Amino acid sequence: MTAVVPIESAKPAAAEIRPERVGVLLVNLGTPDTADARGVRVYLKEFLSDARVIEDQGLLWKLILNGIILRIRPGRKARDYLKIWNTERNESPLKTITRAQSEKLARSIADHDHIEVDWAMRYGNPSIRAGIEALTARGCDRLLVVPLYPQYSAATSATVCDEVFRVFAGMRAQPTLRVSPPYFDDPDYIDALAVSISAHLATLPFQPELIVASFHGMPQKYVDKGDPYQAQCIATTDALRRRMGLDASKLLLTFQSRFGFDEWLKPYTDKTMERLAKEGIRRIAVITPGFSADCLETLEEIAQENAEIFKHNGGEQFAFIPCLNDSDPGMDVIRQLVLRELQGWI
Repeated sequence: MTAVVPIESAKPAAAEIRPERVGVLLVNLGTPDTADARGVRVYLKEFLSDARVIEDQGLLWKLILNGIILRIRPGRKARDYLKIWNTERNESPLKTITRAQSEKLARSIADHDHIEVDWAMRYGNPSIRAGIEALTARGCDRLLVVPLYPQYSAATSATVCDEVFRVFAGMRAQPTLRVSPPYFDDPDYIDALAVSISAHLATLPFQPELIVASFHGMPQKYVDKGDPYQAQCIATTDALRRRMGLDASKLLLTFQSRFGFDEWLKPYTDKTMERLAKEGIRRIAVITPGFSADCLETLEEIAQENAEIFKHNGGEQFAFIPCLNDSDPGMDVIRQLVLRELQGWI
């Protein structure tokens, strides 16, 4: 006698079925875990050992890195981190802001109840591996990775992908992957920058004679090899000039954060600060459109170090305009980017 099993009975129990969920992982550059020499040394070793950041990882570089840089630089940079450290949470502002961006994004798309949002750092903690593992543990079989860099470069966006693929290489059950593109000329991004700049300028007790847009620098030879970063920085600046009705004499483009002895992208921000002051410019404002969140390079290098350079050479009033961070305009940019890249999944 043949037994007939109802189709419903043949289905596995609901608890055995993993629901289809979509993970969104926001990724920023990274930060030391602690604002002391040891924490900075661990962070710098990971960062400067990446062949995307320092392409020549030969014996000479390893000797310089381990014999000089990691002995001298951590103590100096730790003092810089202490100037901006979030003492209440005992973490860097970059970590505080990226967490807030993740939490606000999750709330803003909560109507899509099958989306899980998390955040990670390329270097330091929480790691990309931890972020991917957390999202897959929550049932996500599709993953959108969002590098929080408006402009693409191999040293930022590409190395995020490198790390994601390294994690995937050790996974038997890989989630389906998407990576969001750079958004350097996205109209939502340009509008958000313009709105943020105008709002902050309205609060100043002075009228800047010009605005400087300072982007993180990179060795010129990286661009010569084909990196599109410089072109995208120029495109961002050009779009912002058009949006705000400013010409090149009123919105300048510069590059900051030189490291080592190679020629980097010019003009240099610090040299521009010195030149402008000596030429008689007394009031300026500085924006950093290459950063999605304030960090050491904006809060210490620009708002403090470059302000001092400007004033030391004759400048009088210097205003640093914060990044978009987790402001309403900034979060609208991230939300629109994520929803656009999730089309077909939600």
